[in-house]
Amino acid sequence: MFKFLSLGGPAFLLLSSLSLTLIFCSYMFHFSISPSIKFISKQDSAPPTNSLHITTSNQSQPAAYDRSDCDLFNGTWVQEQMGSNSLYYTNFSCPTIPYSKNCLLNGRPDEEFMHWRWKPEQCTLPRFNAKTILTFVKGKTMAFIGDSLARNQMESLLCLLSSEETPADIYKDVEDKFRTWLFPRYNFTLMVLRTEFLVFATERVINGTSTGKFDLHLDRLNGSWTKHLPNIDYAIFSDVHWFLRSNYLYENGNLIGCIYCGDVGVQDLGPGYAIRRAFQAAFNHINECVECSGIFVLLRTLSARQFEQGAWNTGGICNRTRPFARDELKIGNQDWEIRSIQIEEFERARKDGHKNGNMFELMDVTRAMSMRPDGHPGAYWGNKWMKGYNDCTHWCLPGPIDTWNEFLLEILRRKLSDFN
Repeated sequence: MFKFLSLGGPAFLLLSSLSLTLIFCSYMFHFSISPSIKFISKQDSAPPTNSLHITTSNQSQPAAYDRSDCDLFNGTWVQEQMGSNSLYYTNFSCPTIPYSKNCLLNGRPDEEFMHWRWKPEQCTLPRFNAKTILTFVKGKTMAFIGDSLARNQMESLLCLLSSEETPADIYKDVEDKFRTWLFPRYNFTLMVLRTEFLVFATERVINGTSTGKFDLHLDRLNGSWTKHLPNIDYAIFSDVHWFLRSNYLYENGNLIGCIYCGDVGVQDLGPGYAIRRAFQAAFNHINECVECSGIFVLLRTLSARQFEQGAWNTGGICNRTRPFARDELKIGNQDWEIRSIQIEEFERARKDGHKNGNMFELMDVTRAMSMRPDGHPGAYWGNKWMKGYNDCTHWCLPGPIDTWNEFLLEILRRKLSDFN
């Protein structure tokens, strides 16, 4: 049964806004302790010469277009001419865009942020082709596993694929944390499995009130997502942000430390320790799972929050209208450390997974997305009850996050070509 009816109706929009208020408050409250990414202060309207490029969508592809050894993630953003039919979809043509990511519908006045493409240094990133990727994954199941940014990418992919076939919304749990779509003609199943920490976690409650602080059991995975693994062919992991606030860490049932807790006698191990242990547990489980043999695992690296002039609850904003050039960018030390931890655990898991026929690939978006402070909803996330609060974590649709699925298609194409 398709569930695309009455998406623009007043009742739907009111209900959506109320729900989003609660979700956004909870989400941002959890992240308020983490330091923000720091940028060099420069005027948006005056990027350095030769750092950002303008091109047209019909320029010929360079000879290096099909280089399978090119580093996709080392490059810069290239501007396409407005009105060049460069968009894959619009905020009206895709009926499944969440209200909170529909930045133009929510009043964002500029459109330039939708007209930049990622250009690797040594080759060209092919444009997304819905028919091609659906052919690659025909008869398969793909799951986005992680936090709300995992869902953000899934929502982008859903819009991109809808140009080839309208999907059927076949499952949604009570909290809308687990969602499943089916593309019948290709028998392709697309899922999102929400897990904030990958590991088992329980929120601390005092006198019946939620504290926003969690007990994380780093040696015990959350079974709500692991139980699906035997039926998944492609698992895309995206999970970091919920570690960047006050949590308590356990191993073997014993408290071993915390993150930003400030409690006397409890060692602050920092988010890096917990992130490493969580990804170790997840990847070890996959490689030890007999029923999961042959699974394709893709790890997306950190996409940092980009609040400036404060945190989410102290007036932080993200109102830039164009990307940063390379020499304008300064990635925070913590963000780079987290990316390094993710890559180290990915490399270890890839070596172990090869023995079991599992494939591990990396989508290293950290540098590219740190150049795109212009791509967030900011003030245009559609909530009338939280005036003055900005979303500088998620991405507008359409927007820069569509590039993640261009990366996805090219990664799949390269991997499949290895077997031909």
